[in-house]
Amino acid sequence: MASMTVASFLPVSSLGPAKLQSRSKFSSMAFVDSSHETTLSSSKSAFLRNGFSTLSSNVSGIPLKSRSFATVFARTATEKTIHDFTVKDIDGNDVTLSKFKGKVLLVVNVASKCGLTSSNYPELSNVYEKYKTQGFEILAFPCNQFGGQEPGSNAEIKQFACTRYKAEFPIFDKVDVNGPNTAPVFEFLKKNAGGLFGDLIKWNFEKFLVDKNGAVIQRYAPTTSPYQIEKDIQKALAAA
Repeated sequence: MASMTVASFLPVSSLGPAKLQSRSKFSSMAFVDSSHETTLSSSKSAFLRNGFSTLSSNVSGIPLKSRSFATVFARTATEKTIHDFTVKDIDGNDVTLSKFKGKVLLVVNVASKCGLTSSNYPELSNVYEKYKTQGFEILAFPCNQFGGQEPGSNAEIKQFACTRYKAEFPIFDKVDVNGPNTAPVFEFLKKNAGGLFGDLIKWNFEKFLVDKNGAVIQRYAPTTSPYQIEKDIQKALAAA
């Protein structure tokens, strides 16, 4: 089993009627061997076009003999944490995210001209002010992929966030969060947040909560208020 190449991670339910012998030990995720990479790749495309029902149909078409190699897996396996990445800040300087080891992080893709901006920026600032002395950081990444609502330069974004909304949390270089040029840190976040095939960022102000060890705890929709995340932040801060 050690020589198997993991091609993708799928919900157990998508494997159809296959009897997974190890299901009593693990119950949430399964992986299949690399010989089905093409089948799963096409299934991914079908999922993005037609939804989960199409994906389930395609994957359940894997021959039973091959499905017998499936192993139930509790979560996405990865040796990386968010601390392994280096990004550029809003001024173009390299920032190694290992500097945030031991801190709870809320990572957000932000925009200046979104309908969610006027509520999210003040709420993010208030939550940051409340917990920053307890080991909490907000990492904001501007993104212009949703309705072209972050069109400005880095300097303009910085002035907007820091002057209009008094943002004191770190703001980074403008990035892509979907597509072929997705920033590596967002690839990591999406793949480790429980979304099928990494999922897609839906809109501005999607949020990822990361624990002190750099692992993703939870993912929140763009419409989730930062205030609604406070209990999760408190729990993460209290954890060893």
